[in-house]
Amino acid sequence: MLRRLALRDFVIVPALELDFHAGFSVLTGETGAGKSILIDALQLALGSRADAGVVREGAARAEITAEFDSPPSLAAWLDDAGFATDDAGGLLLRRSVDAQGKSRAWINGSAATVTQLREAAEHLLDIHGQHAWQRLTQPAATRALLDGQAGIDTTLLAQHFAARKAAAEALDAARHQGDALQRERDRLAWQISELDKLAPGEGEWDDLSAEHQRLAHGQALIDAARQALQLVAEGDETHAEGLAARAVDALADVADHDARIAPILESLNGALAQLQDAAHALNGYLGRADLDPRRLAELDERMSAWMGQARRHRRPPAELPALLAQWRAELATLDAATDTAALEAALAAADKLYRQEAKRISAARAAAARPLADRVTQAMQGLGMAGGRFDVALQPLPAPQSQGLEAVEFLVAGHAGSTPRPLAKVASGGELSRLALAIAVTTAQRDADGAGTLIFDEIDAGIGGAVGDTVGALMKQLGRQRQVLAVTHLAQVAACADQHYVVTKGLAQGSVADAATTSSVAPVAGEARVAEVARMLGGERLAGTSLAHAQAMLQQAVHAATPAETPPPRRRSKA
Repeated sequence: MLRRLALRDFVIVPALELDFHAGFSVLTGETGAGKSILIDALQLALGSRADAGVVREGAARAEITAEFDSPPSLAAWLDDAGFATDDAGGLLLRRSVDAQGKSRAWINGSAATVTQLREAAEHLLDIHGQHAWQRLTQPAATRALLDGQAGIDTTLLAQHFAARKAAAEALDAARHQGDALQRERDRLAWQISELDKLAPGEGEWDDLSAEHQRLAHGQALIDAARQALQLVAEGDETHAEGLAARAVDALADVADHDARIAPILESLNGALAQLQDAAHALNGYLGRADLDPRRLAELDERMSAWMGQARRHRRPPAELPALLAQWRAELATLDAATDTAALEAALAAADKLYRQEAKRISAARAAAARPLADRVTQAMQGLGMAGGRFDVALQPLPAPQSQGLEAVEFLVAGHAGSTPRPLAKVASGGELSRLALAIAVTTAQRDADGAGTLIFDEIDAGIGGAVGDTVGALMKQLGRQRQVLAVTHLAQVAACADQHYVVTKGLAQGSVADAATTSSVAPVAGEARVAEVARMLGGERLAGTSLAHAQAMLQQAVHAATPAETPPPRRRSKA
């Protein structure tokens, strides 16, 4: 539900802040006073296209802030989009447009895109204008409306349809590109067979290189190890181990005479131990070292084969195992892509799942169509279309679609004895507006997940008399399930409202020559409301009969209201 709307420098509104309440609210005023400005501002806050024309003349920017109760259906979206949530359950949308037409947007204080505003709007607000019926001629809109009444979720059906489409495309590709796919498969199979002859193992190239390096330099390694062993531990007494031992013996005899000798002696003992370890390791290395010309030849041959394959495929030798794995995966994909029998079976299975779900949804739509048609037909009787009839037609589609096997079309007969025809072919604009109202009221009462706020922008244009009374009663009735805001010229509709706002236009303070036209909105109650309803009945000159008639209409509406009435609106700040 809409809690508050604040405007600053928007069109001809310098500043305005209004509270809104649950129930049915009306917005009235003289023609040209700017009643649609609030609707335009709301649409801008909810992502409509912005331009510099919305900025009040002489101002730097226009700002619109709309505060809503955040519906549960929006919680997951807010979390996924990374927007903060209000502990009090509020949702704050803000939009600014500067004099150059540049727009910025925020959701709960965080920067947002216009697309995100529009996505949020789907959960918050529905606006029905004078041409609301046009949306009811669009197949997607009519289907969504019926599905909402039937409680149908087409998510699973769309998933099955996507799987069915993918399977059909794979089978079609196999049939029409079979020769090309087979040639590609044969090429891959030959390449794999050639590389399989080498059978390159993962990490083998590094092992081969290391072993070849060792064997190719085997004699030099042995000679160096022998020389190092001689210098460390063999030969005459001048080898390193012997010299270190002699140094230890020399210091050991005098260490007791000077404490400073002890750490030096400790270092020498450590060095002697390391030399002995090195000598042991060199002996072990020489014991295992050998010259193996045969093994070296084998390594030369194996590495040559690796290099040959690497040059052929223009890859580093170490990448050959990964290349072979890649080709095997591609071959498996091509095998699956050319197996038409398997592809036909996969398509049949996907089609079966799709049709099972589609038939379930078709049955649910058929079950909901007649009750919806009857309820709208009943609502039409009090809207100047007595004897008229509304039908919901389910037309089979020539091919399965992501949303089902049938299209949903609304048919209407405006009076008794006429044959229902597609809504788009009904000529009377007044009938179309009233029909849109009947559908909106009927569906909103049943749609538990619908938008919390409904706005009717002069949808009652072109009607009056007893039909106006019915429209007011329907909107008041709808206000018990949703927050309803209506822009109206009908006194009968205004008298039924729980809250009443009046739009006035005047000149800003200052000299007459420099004064600018401004628009303001204020809630009215009591005598002010009686006067406004009387104005709507009889014009600017308020006669006693007009006031009496207005008083009677308001009293009648109060007596017809439910016991739980919402408090009168209050204005938060002066425009």
